[in-house]
This record gives sequence, structure tokens and C-alpha cells, in this order.
Amino acid sequence: MDLLNYAFMQRALLAAVLVGITAPAVGIYLVQRRQALMGDGIGHVAMTGVGLGFLLSTSPVWMATAVSVLGAVLMELIRWYGRTRGDIALAMLFYGGMAGGVMLINLAPTGSNANLTTYLFGSLSTVSQSDVLSICLLAAFVVLVTLGLRRQLFAVSQDEEFARVTGLPVRALNLLTAVTAAVTVTVAMRVVGLLLVSALMVVPVAAAQQLSRSFSATFVIAVAIGVAVTVSGTITSYYQDVPPGATIVLLTIAAFVALTVLAAPLARRRARAAAAAQPAGDPAECTLPATREAGDEIIV
Repeated sequence: MDLLNYAFMQRALLAAVLVGITAPAVGIYLVQRRQALMGDGIGHVAMTGVGLGFLLSTSPVWMATAVSVLGAVLMELIRWYGRTRGDIALAMLFYGGMAGGVMLINLAPTGSNANLTTYLFGSLSTVSQSDVLSICLLAAFVVLVTLGLRRQLFAVSQDEEFARVTGLPVRALNLLTAVTAAVTVTVAMRVVGLLLVSALMVVPVAAAQQLSRSFSATFVIAVAIGVAVTVSGTITSYYQDVPPGATIVLLTIAAFVALTVLAAPLARRRARAAAAAQPAGDPAECTLPATREAGDEIIV
């Protein structure tokens, strides 16, 4: 493949693989928590970090990481204490982050407006060696958290009250999930873009759920889909000269549609087999609700 002869494509493909791994790895917990759009909100807040990086002539990646982590912590605090007006506070945080980024970019030196577009929608040619180093370090943190604490994070994402009764530090784990999601957004912004990263965190998980209801299997399938679409989208972007972020997201949605169509007959066969195996006229079997034992990894 001739694209591997170019250093910028080598960097872009490495970044794409890391994004394909980290985004679904965090997204599966957000989907479980019914916070599928959290990545989108963090992306808005991260714009302020990018703008601040340009204004202060520092690394936009690390500045966006710091600001998005702060924003994610604020989101969790609002979720805990916001009650009825929490949605208004979140909306102000999201749109304030976007407005702050635009304002700071306009105050930055000339030429920053063009650079902002690469962070909003992704770019292959602008992934530098320092960006790759930053992405590798941040991705390592995400992988360590999502794999090393997968049982604890799953328990909290599935049922906070149950996790609290078992003695887990629910608030600390919720904050860690939010921080990890914020780091993932900054990992992905150079390839997918801040405005599209949420799709890569959520859609591969939704696609994987068409094939499996087990948490472990869904995790593996979602990451495989993430890597496949990011690498395929990056290669397509190179040969067809199209935006990488948009290409990756469209491929992800196409994968979801294809797996949904393929999984429908399988789901019907499973339902018929389950109905045939159930003893006729057994009211206990018909009315007994499903229970979850400790260690179950079923996605509902």
C-alpha cells in the first residue's frame, strides 16, 4: 500500500487504531448509563480548550484534555445536585463551551480559524508526531481504566443502588467514567473531530448489541467494529480525498444498519426456540421476572 510510504499517513493510521479502540471502550459504559450524548457535550466543552491552546500558543490537545476533564467533572456534579434544573445547567455548559472556543479562536493569532476546522471535523495531514505521542499516552490511560476496572464500572453503570449496597465507591467511579470519556474525546478529535466523536463512542456499541447481549462479547465486538471503521475511513479519506471524520461516522452507521439487518433473522429464530423450549401452561415461567446475580454481564 503506497499510503504507508508517507509519514503523515503512518501517524494517521496509528491514531485511527487508537481511536477505534478507546471510543467504543468508553462508549459501552455511557450506553449502559443512558448517557449516549455525553461525548457530544464534552466535545463542545473541549472547543474552549482548543481555543485556549491556540491563544496561549500551547498544545491544543493537552489544553483540550484539561478543559474537557474539568467540564466532565462539572457534568457529574450537575447530575448529582442539579435536580430539576440540571438540564438547563448542562445546556449552558455545552453551548458556553462552544461559544468560548469560537471567541478564543478569534482572539488567537491569524491562521487559527483554519486550524480549528481540523479539530472540529478531523484531519489526516495535520496529525503531528507530538499529537501521536499525546494520543498514545491518553489512549493508554483509557485502556487501563476501561479494562482494569471493567467489573466495577459495569456494576455502577448497570445499577448504582446495587453497586452502592455492595460497597463500591459509586461517586468516585462515576467521576472516573466521566474523566475517561473526556480523555477519549481529546484522543479522537484529531481523527474524527470534536463534533463527530460521540457517534464513534455510541454507534459501534449499538451495532455490537445486535449480535450479543453479553457485556464481554459486546465490548470485544464494539472495539473490533471501531478499529475496522476508523482504519477503513482513514484509508478511504486518503484515496478519495474526503473528510476523515465524516467518512468514519458514515461507515459506522452503515455497519450498524448491516448488522441490524443480519441479526434480525437470528433474533427471530432465538425467540421461536425459547418459546418452544418453555413448558406450555407454566404460569411461573411466564410471570417470573429475570433476576441479576453478582457477576452477570447481561446488557439490558
